[in-house]
Amino acid sequence: MPSRDIAIIGAGPAGLIAGERLAQAGYRVTIHERMASPARKFLLAGRGGLNLTHSEPLDVLLGRYGAARTWLEPAITAFPPQALRDWADGLGAESFVGSSGRVFPKAMKASPLLRAWLGRLAALGVRLEAGRLWTGWAEDGALTFEGRDGGRATATPDATLLALGGASWPRLGSDGGWVPLLAERGVAIAPLQPANAGFAVNWSPQLRERFAGAPLKRIVIRFREQEVAGEAMLDPAGIEGGAIYALSAPLREAIARDGFAEIALDLRPDLDRARLAEKLGRRRKGETLSNHLRKAAGLSPAAVAVLRDSAGGALDEAPEALTAAIKSARLRLLGQMPIARAISTAGGIAATEVDADFMLKRMPGTFVAGEMLDWEAPTGGYLLQGCFATGIAAAAGMQRWLAGASPAAPLT
Repeated sequence: MPSRDIAIIGAGPAGLIAGERLAQAGYRVTIHERMASPARKFLLAGRGGLNLTHSEPLDVLLGRYGAARTWLEPAITAFPPQALRDWADGLGAESFVGSSGRVFPKAMKASPLLRAWLGRLAALGVRLEAGRLWTGWAEDGALTFEGRDGGRATATPDATLLALGGASWPRLGSDGGWVPLLAERGVAIAPLQPANAGFAVNWSPQLRERFAGAPLKRIVIRFREQEVAGEAMLDPAGIEGGAIYALSAPLREAIARDGFAEIALDLRPDLDRARLAEKLGRRRKGETLSNHLRKAAGLSPAAVAVLRDSAGGALDEAPEALTAAIKSARLRLLGQMPIARAISTAGGIAATEVDADFMLKRMPGTFVAGEMLDWEAPTGGYLLQGCFATGIAAAAGMQRWLAGASPAAPLT
C-alpha cells in the first residue's frame, strides 16, 4: 500500500469524496477546512431537500454544462448519476427520483448522509483539520495555514488537492480568497460571477410591498430562442428561482453587453391563446379586472401584479390584448443579484490551466476540483454531480501522478 501524504484543502463534496477515494487506496489524507465544521454549504443545500443529481439520460445531462461539457464529460462519464446514487445508498442514504427527474435521498436532508460519510472517513484514517485557513505557500513550497486562534502551521504533502469552492455563500466558507494566491503564480482565472442567482427588476412600490416572496408557479420564461418551464419567486429587488436560474449564463452575458436583458413570461403556458382569449371574453358585468383575471385566467394575485408591472401600470382590458399580455409579460432585467446571494459561481480556473487529470500544468503535484473550475450548471442536481465527479477524477489523477505516470494530456 502507498505511504504518501495527501493534503486536501476544502471540506466540501469534491474534497471529501477525493479524500475518501485516496484513503481507500492507502494514502495518508489530511483535509484542511477553514470553517469550524465541514461541508457547511452542502448542509445548507440539503435543508430543503438534498438534490444529489438528475435522472435524465446522460447525454442530456452533459448538455446542461454548456461550453464546459467537453472537459467535464470524461469525469462525469466515469462517475455518472447512477454511481453517485449507489455511493449514497452505500452510506444508508437511499435515494429516489422525484416527479421532476431530480434525485434526492429519502430522508430529504443532508445531515444523515454527512454524518455517515464523516464516520466512514474517520474509519479510513482521514484527518480533518477544521478552523484552518489556507494562506498559500512558503518560500520552500510548504503549504501555509492560519488557525482561528491566530496560530500558524505548515504542511509538506506529496500532493495537494485544492477544492475551495467558488465565491457564493461566503459566510459558509466559499469566498474566492484563493483567487489571488493562484493568480500570482500565473494561473489564468476567469472572473468569478454569480450563477443560479436572481436578477434585478425595477418593480412598482405596490408589488415590492405586497408580493415580495410570492411564487409564480407553472410558468415559462423565454429569452430569445431559449425557454424554460418551472417556477420563479418575486423578490423586493427582482426575480429569482429555478426557471430564471436556468437562463443565468445568457442573461448575464446580455446584461454585460447591453446593460439589460428582456425576458417574456408566459403566465399560463398550459392554455393556448385561443382558449385563453375565449375564457377572458366571458367577463361578467361589473366584475373587477383583478377578479376576472383570477377566475377566468387562473392568475394568482402575484401574477396579476407582475402583469400590471410589465404593462407599465394600466392594462388594455380587451380579451385579445389581455391574452397577449398573459402569454408574453415582458420584464426588463437590469443586473444580477450579488454573488454572495448566488447558489453557485461562474468563472474560475480556466480549462487551459489543467490537464486531463485536473492537475495544474504550472504547478505539478497540485490538483483542483469542484467549483473552483470554470464551469457552471443550473440547479437540478448538476452542481453536486459536477463536484463529486471532478473530485473523484482529481483523486484518480493524483494516484497516477504519485505512481510516476507521465503527465496527462491537456484538456484543451
